[in-house]
Amino acid sequence: MTPNSTSSPGGLGRRRFLASTAATAAAVVGGLPLLTSCGGSADGGKEGTTSAKDADKLVPTFVAQHGVNPDVPSKNGSVAGYTGKVDLAALTTSVPKKLGTGEPIKIMSPLWGTAPKPDCAYYKAVDAAAGTKVTWQNQDGNTYGEKLGAILASSSIPDMVVVPGWELVGKISNAVTAKFMDLGPYLAGDKVKKYPNLAAIPSDSWRMSIFGGALRGIPMPSASSTFIVPFYRKDIFDKKGYEVPTSADEFLSWAKEATNAKAKVYACDDMTWTAFNVYGVRPSGTLGWNLADGKLTYRIERPEYLEALEWSRKLYAAGVVHPDAKAQSGQPENRFTAGQVLVYNNDFSHWYVRTAEQAQSNPDFVIDGMDIFGADGGDPTLWAGQPATIWSCIRKGASKAVVENALAAANFAAAPYGTKERMLVDYGVEGTHYTVKKGVPVKNDRGNSEVVNAWVMLAAPAPYVAHPDFPEVARKQAEWEQRMGAFAKKPSTYGMNIVEPSRYANLSSQFEQLEKDYVRGNKKMSDIQDAIATWKSSGGEKLRDWYKKLLDENGSGN
Repeated sequence: MTPNSTSSPGGLGRRRFLASTAATAAAVVGGLPLLTSCGGSADGGKEGTTSAKDADKLVPTFVAQHGVNPDVPSKNGSVAGYTGKVDLAALTTSVPKKLGTGEPIKIMSPLWGTAPKPDCAYYKAVDAAAGTKVTWQNQDGNTYGEKLGAILASSSIPDMVVVPGWELVGKISNAVTAKFMDLGPYLAGDKVKKYPNLAAIPSDSWRMSIFGGALRGIPMPSASSTFIVPFYRKDIFDKKGYEVPTSADEFLSWAKEATNAKAKVYACDDMTWTAFNVYGVRPSGTLGWNLADGKLTYRIERPEYLEALEWSRKLYAAGVVHPDAKAQSGQPENRFTAGQVLVYNNDFSHWYVRTAEQAQSNPDFVIDGMDIFGADGGDPTLWAGQPATIWSCIRKGASKAVVENALAAANFAAAPYGTKERMLVDYGVEGTHYTVKKGVPVKNDRGNSEVVNAWVMLAAPAPYVAHPDFPEVARKQAEWEQRMGAFAKKPSTYGMNIVEPSRYANLSSQFEQLEKDYVRGNKKMSDIQDAIATWKSSGGEKLRDWYKKLLDENGSGN
């Protein structure tokens, strides 16, 4: 079975989400929403979020699905881990009756990699099992936000659209409320019991699916523990006798020792994402706001934000970062597997993907994850992620038949680990897409080209990881998140699906590029400070007042 991990990390902008899942299907990975709606916007969207009392009326009734017990249970907001082999002959059935009626539906979703042919065997098999007839309008995940924005601004919206949380910028947030239907009449309370796999999605994830006072999204649940991992080449560390760094200064000293530019070996790739974790910087977006000691601040106003950028800049200035990272060309994971860099950071699905791809061609290759350290060598301050960050939404005006078939598809996609439905979604058809070797399903070339991240984007069960071919990777992933989750804090906006006023839509848009330029030595610290000052005077102070009012009236999410 394939991994179901965590959400896209805050602050990563329009980066590709789990791009490696093109080879492994998809890997995606509580607090109550306490804010009330605070008025409407000109384009029909609704600002703010929904109070806990109102949310309780909208959230589907939770009904657990009893499947296979994890070997590494969820702890500290981590994913659950399955390290044993599932008895493929004993898979249970989570959808005993086809809920789809075959009504044609069109679904737009991001996809990383090459899209399968519309009539491929995989799509046909899942449609047949779910009773659906899906036409996939797969879009390049790396530029999905552009396509999503254009579609939502048009009058021609597919029946179902996957909306990643990291694309909820600009006018897209408001468009979700304006363009997608209220699913409450189909899913609120006990109505969800018609769709048992959707009923088993954690309630906190459903609360994050309320947009503009209505249940408009079907969530992909996320673990709250951080999942951006500083990966390192353990095989090379062991060979060279390197100690894993445990502070910012130790990392820089090790990096200088490990870099050999003449041999084209560099200590690391760009480490800015890890720098933010090392220095305790909050994510971007709504999670960037936090009330502490009576003061409400946004992430860029905190001293640790500048400290993290300065440390990342030091790595570049010391010449320990690969030149291609500075030029923003090529892929860091390719430099990592080639031994050109010894450390890079990315989402934790890379733990499995890199292991699997190197198993035959480079048997000495060992990837491991550094525990995130505090800048001074003490415990880090990490920030919890939201319990859902991807949703599938159904367009307003869709017929009842379309809605019910879209929900049937999502219910099938949310099948739990250890079921026939999960096996079909993740691996396809035995003999066509995979074979079983020593009790482990192994995809063939057709499986790798057809069974990619489309169906898995519609919905998911509670977050987990499972790799029957490399079970220790699943154990390491789950245990790493458990350890990191012990240091997690929840910002004041945790568990809240907040739609900011559209007039502030582009207020922070310049920072992602500015951060890239600064750490590479192309901008000065004064440029960052000037941008922060401009942010404040251009609406940041007013946005702070907007958040302060909501928190004053409704309490904090932490």
